[in-house]
Amino acid sequence: MKSDVLHYSVLPREVLEYLGPALENAGNDQKDNPPLLIDGTLGEGGHSEIFLKEFPRLHVIGLDRDREIINRAEKRLEPYSSRFTAVNVWFDDFFSDPFTDPDIDRFGAAKSPDAILFDFGISTYHYELSGRGFSFSKDEPLDMRLDHDCSINAEYIVNTYDQDRLADVIYQYGEERYSRRIAAAIAKRRKMKAVSTSADLADIIKGSVPRSYRYGRIHPATRTFQALRIEVNGELDRIDRVLENAVNSLSPGGRIGIISFHSLEDRRVKQMLRKLAVGCVCPPDAPRCVCGGSPLVKLLTKKPVRPAEDEVLENPASRSARFRCAEKLPADNGGNDEE
Repeated sequence: MKSDVLHYSVLPREVLEYLGPALENAGNDQKDNPPLLIDGTLGEGGHSEIFLKEFPRLHVIGLDRDREIINRAEKRLEPYSSRFTAVNVWFDDFFSDPFTDPDIDRFGAAKSPDAILFDFGISTYHYELSGRGFSFSKDEPLDMRLDHDCSINAEYIVNTYDQDRLADVIYQYGEERYSRRIAAAIAKRRKMKAVSTSADLADIIKGSVPRSYRYGRIHPATRTFQALRIEVNGELDRIDRVLENAVNSLSPGGRIGIISFHSLEDRRVKQMLRKLAVGCVCPPDAPRCVCGGSPLVKLLTKKPVRPAEDEVLENPASRSARFRCAEKLPADNGGNDEE
C-alpha cells in the first residue's frame, strides 16, 4: 500500500465558485490585512491548497484534532508555509463563545475570517493508513478516534454498551434497519470473547443480517461503522454547536460553506442555515414577531449542490457529497430574499 495516499477534495470547483467572491476583494484596501479563510476540517489539506493557489495574498488557518493528519497537511502545504497556520483543535472548540484557550490566536491580528469551510467527510488517510479500524475491509484495532485523547473508542462501545443502547446508536447514527439484529449478534459474541478488531465486527454484522442485505448495494457493515464513528467522536453534536458561532465570527459579507456526506449531517446544516436566514425565533403560531430578531445570513444555495458527473466518475466516493453556502449580512440588513 502506498504511503502517499491523498484524500480527494470533493466539489473543488463549486467550493471556489461560492467562497471565492468573499476572498477576491477582502483586505485589498489594507496591504497588511490579507483575506482570511478558516478551513475548519483541514484533513490532508486539499481544499486549503486549492485556495492558497488561487489567492496569492490569502492566509489560511486549518483546524484538525488529529495531530497525525496535520503533519501530513503541513508537508503538503509547505510551499505556502508563510500563509498557512495549522491548529490542533476541534472545530467547535475553536469557534466556541467564549473561547478560553490562551495558547491559540484564533484569527490572527484580531481579524474576522472572510470565509469558513467545513468538510465533514472522513479523510482517505483514516480509512487507508491510520490503522484505527475505520474501515470494515481491514483487520485493525477497533478504535475510530480522531483524537487520541478521546475517553472512549469503538471497542469500548461495542463491548460495554448494553444491547438496547448499542442498537439505538446503530439505528440513530447509522439509520440501520437491522440495528436490533446486529446489536443482538454483537452482544452474543462478546459473551464469549471481546470484539476487538474491525474485521471481527464486520464478520459479526455480515452474519447477522439477511442474505439479500448481505450482498446488497453497499457492504452490510457500512452503516454500523458510520454510527460507531459518530458516537466515538461526537460528530453530530459538534455540528450543532459550531455553525451559529462560526457565522457570528465572519466578517460582514463573508461566506460559510459546508460539505456533508449523509442525511444526518445535511439535515442539521440545512436547519441551522435556514434558522439563521430567518432570524425570528418566535413560535410559528405567534401573530407577529416580538423577538426583534433579524436575518443573519442570506442563503446562496436553495438546494444542496452535488458533484458533477465527471467528478463522480473520477472519485466515486464524492457521489454522496452535498454543499451548502450562505453569506453573512451586514448588521443593518433589510431581510433575506432566499427561502
